[in-house]
Amino acid sequence: MKTEKIERNLTMLVDFYELAMANGYFKNGFKDTVGIFDMFYRSNPDNGGFVIMAGVEQLTEYLSSLSFSPEDIDYLRGKGFCEEFLNYLKNFEFKCDVWAVPEGTPVFPGETLVKVRGPIIQAQMIETMLLICINHQSLIATKANRIVRAAQGRAVMEFGSRRAQGCDGAVYGARAACMAGCVGTACVICDEMFGAPALGTMAHSWVQLFDSEYDAFKAFASEYPDNCTLLVDTFNVLKSGVPNAIRVFDEVLKPLGKRPKGIRIDSGDITYLSKKARKMLDEAGYEDCGICASNSLDEYIIRDMLLQGAKINSFGVGERLITSSSSPVLGGVYKLCGIESGSKVIPKIKLSENVQKITTPGNKEVYRIYDNATGKATADLIALADEKIDFTKPLELFDPEYTWKKKVVTDYTVRKLLEPLFEKGRFVGEKKSLLQLKEYCGEQIDTLWDEVKRFENPHNYYVDLTKKLWKLKNKMIEENKF
Repeated sequence: MKTEKIERNLTMLVDFYELAMANGYFKNGFKDTVGIFDMFYRSNPDNGGFVIMAGVEQLTEYLSSLSFSPEDIDYLRGKGFCEEFLNYLKNFEFKCDVWAVPEGTPVFPGETLVKVRGPIIQAQMIETMLLICINHQSLIATKANRIVRAAQGRAVMEFGSRRAQGCDGAVYGARAACMAGCVGTACVICDEMFGAPALGTMAHSWVQLFDSEYDAFKAFASEYPDNCTLLVDTFNVLKSGVPNAIRVFDEVLKPLGKRPKGIRIDSGDITYLSKKARKMLDEAGYEDCGICASNSLDEYIIRDMLLQGAKINSFGVGERLITSSSSPVLGGVYKLCGIESGSKVIPKIKLSENVQKITTPGNKEVYRIYDNATGKATADLIALADEKIDFTKPLELFDPEYTWKKKVVTDYTVRKLLEPLFEKGRFVGEKKSLLQLKEYCGEQIDTLWDEVKRFENPHNYYVDLTKKLWKLKNKMIEENKF
């Protein structure tokens, strides 16, 4: 497998205000002030029940290679930044602590996905790229997993490279899709970089190039007898495509002792065509020949096709997966939640007339609570990092908004979700292969109740606050009302 090497320096991929504030922090005596930031999101895409955490590996690579080039310094000098600040950037060394929820973990609105603690200049400066990495891949992983679940065990292939929003969208979108359950991708470089199996057969241009559809199929089967899947909708699926495919299977593959892998239908009423094609293939003795469907599919179309009895064995899903076109923005944000003064954390809060935009203050931990009898996740609990919670005793949970709604859990197991990624700028996390992440993601999705996984009106998974944190938040709201 090719080791990914990022040749470009993305340190300057920042919003200008981050540098303007960093320069201001420097000049106003805050250079060494330690800030604590949370990255979280506010609502699930597609009105779903959860999001799948992704993009941590790319965030790690970015944080591990931060440095300002002489050209960067010269450019910033032209923007009017002071020389003392430019000297600081010239000798920049990342010194923050970073925690993140592991990739492949289902996560929920309002809870911390990435926590950064360190010199406020540095912690502020990484905001843009942090959000790019986590927002994009988490969005695509979530969409891909919805599509995979709609397929009910049938293989889903990511076919969206040509519709992706830029080369990074294609590469990292394919990575996220495969982590979330796709069996492979059309994106070859994603296979080379991450080990996501590269899959694909032919385009209509292959069929058009030859004198006849039959000649095109024959040439392809002769070249790839062990992996022969034929695209049968260039002209007419039932009158031409499938009959020619069967003829080639008989004349080319059968004498070699080979069996066809499948046919692909890319247009028309695929549900109807798949039923007719299945009957034709079966009658010709090719019951084991699969049928692949493609053409602007998503979870809803796939679900309806299967409900209508489509005879499909696999799906190639492109534009609506790689762009998450039905809900193209995750909207994760990065907010200051505290600064350190000596050994104390001074909590910070952002208020808003939009209640959903009020942040939760303080240095926090996130716990997932599992029911021991079922193994299912019951709720997540956000606590202050210095809280001592006795998880050996019954635990009372309450809704942070409707506080009279309470639940006591007894037979349970607790897991801390935020895991160390960097300590004082040194990587301390665990690098996992894409296959390991895919297996982990599947296991974690299985811990959710089916009701949480519904496409429409999913059950609300509770993210609760401890009493101490709830009181702190409401106290600060009262003190800062205007």
